Amino acid sequence: MTISLYQEHLATLQTRYEKAMQHFQIDAIVLASGDKSYYFQDDHTAPFHAYSGAQQWLPFTLSAETYLVIQAGTKPRLVWPIRDDFWHAPNPVPEGEWQNEWQISPARKDDAWFSSLPEKCAWLGPKPQPFARTVNGLNAYVDFSKAVKTPFEINAMRLSTERAVKGHLAAKDAFLAGMSELEVHLAFLKASQQTAAQEPYPGIVGINDHAAVLHYEHKDFNRSARPLTLLIDAGASEHGYASDITRTFVRHNDEFSALVDSLDRMEQGLARSAMSGVDYRELHQDTLEGIAGLLNEHKICRLSPEEQMAKGIPQVFFPHGLGHLLGLQVHDVGGFQIDELGTTRKDEKAPFLRLTRTLEENMVITIEPGLYFIPMLLEKMQADIPQHGCDLALIERFKPYGGIRIEDNVVVQDDVPVNLTRNAFQG
Repeated sequence: MTISLYQEHLATLQTRYEKAMQHFQIDAIVLASGDKSYYFQDDHTAPFHAYSGAQQWLPFTLSAETYLVIQAGTKPRLVWPIRDDFWHAPNPVPEGEWQNEWQISPARKDDAWFSSLPEKCAWLGPKPQPFARTVNGLNAYVDFSKAVKTPFEINAMRLSTERAVKGHLAAKDAFLAGMSELEVHLAFLKASQQTAAQEPYPGIVGINDHAAVLHYEHKDFNRSARPLTLLIDAGASEHGYASDITRTFVRHNDEFSALVDSLDRMEQGLARSAMSGVDYRELHQDTLEGIAGLLNEHKICRLSPEEQMAKGIPQVFFPHGLGHLLGLQVHDVGGFQIDELGTTRKDEKAPFLRLTRTLEENMVITIEPGLYFIPMLLEKMQADIPQHGCDLALIERFKPYGGIRIEDNVVVQDDVPVNLTRNAFQG
């Protein structure tokens, strides 16, 4: 970690939060990382993920029961949990220069560390407590600005991308060696140096027709007798900041691999278009038109792109949104907000699109077009769209391949965007 980047990051957050406190006329904000969640009738906890608003302030992964106190004109205060516990590993305060920027207050669970808080104190995070009040609109106010990343945050996401790319390359090798989905996933985890619980989201590893399941959640133990494609959607984290990368790898140089190459070229063009001032909804519309062009070019649909758009054919093969904001959460907050007051905007024509904002410099977004052969949607197309113009015999040949998704993580700029994912693959 570069301490100067972290210091600049803290200064930016302090400015944002002081502006929020002034707007809502409050004197302090308490941020809570959250508590561990236990499974029903069990003493085993689910994997813990800290509230992103609290995690944003620290250069390491936050644990449960940690609190931050933000006030104007003073160093932020970190209330660090002391646990008298011989069942679990110790929880010392991480060492480093970052400590110089904080007031650090160790506290046990029953300590009244909050007794010195000012009266006008707001709460952000799960499970509000009586010593701080929930202020309507405050959460949306601070979420809106999270979309624009600081240099510290962008650097963390560059590092998480580099680790994930190492995993993707190892996964590709495992797939080409004939490994199972589980073995491919284990190869990814080993190369990206993380456990499954540490992944920012459960990695998707689909071989053959499993690639047609958008959020395929299984890892088949059995090796495929005839592996054709691997779709892997998996990332890594650095200081809590996620990467979110998808690649589709093929074994043969055939008509499906040509389709993969075409979608890859289209995806790179979309990524280069992610500049300040661009309405992300328009990029999604460009993607639908691009899919229509690919369907026509590869003779999957004989209708012109214009005819396909009128009939809704591209959505049969590309049913999800182009992408989303990326950061401390994989689907980062604020994607539908158009102002600090929490005004939201959704695209009725694209109900699954998670980002409807106009892009700004230093937003980090995903660009992830796909083209899938999903039996349920194809059957619906045949039932609902007369004269769809699709080559059903060719589609049947493509069904065993499942589908294609290619996803990069892109930093929006005023001119040429920075493609963190392509840079990592080339490096």
